[in-house]
Amino acid sequence: MTTGPHHDEEPPEHRRFARHLEALEAVAPADEADLLAAVLRDPDPAMADSAVGRHLDRRAAELLTDPGFPAWARTMGETVGDRAFLARRLREWTLLRTVVVGGPWAAEELTGASDWFQRKAAVTPITGSPEAVELLAAHGRTRRVRNAAMRQLPRRGR
Repeated sequence: MTTGPHHDEEPPEHRRFARHLEALEAVAPADEADLLAAVLRDPDPAMADSAVGRHLDRRAAELLTDPGFPAWARTMGETVGDRAFLARRLREWTLLRTVVVGGPWAAEELTGASDWFQRKAAVTPITGSPEAVELLAAHGRTRRVRNAAMRQLPRRGR
């Protein structure tokens, strides 16, 4: 889509970003870590983090209840290394998976998680840990989170 007469003058980082997203969308699982590492070597770290972040969000959502999620998350964690935003997002996807499948979690993890995590958890069907939904309905950081979590609670419990 063009937005004006100078669409050919799109900054090179915008073109690289689009190419990164296309490549990440099509990458085979066996090549995923190598491609992420290549994208993270882009000369624009913020743009690279954004492209990889979008990919991680898409893949984590796809794999959320898949038994292969933990191994995938470990590999992705090793790949993103100390990139703070990406490492945190992976930790929070892992926490969301734990809650969704009914694994062990602590209340402080949910209440101390980012706004993004709380919003995501409040709208994700969490059958494995109904206590997590109750916690977010009562103690979510924002009204939006509390209301969304409240809508997940069973009708009989209200």
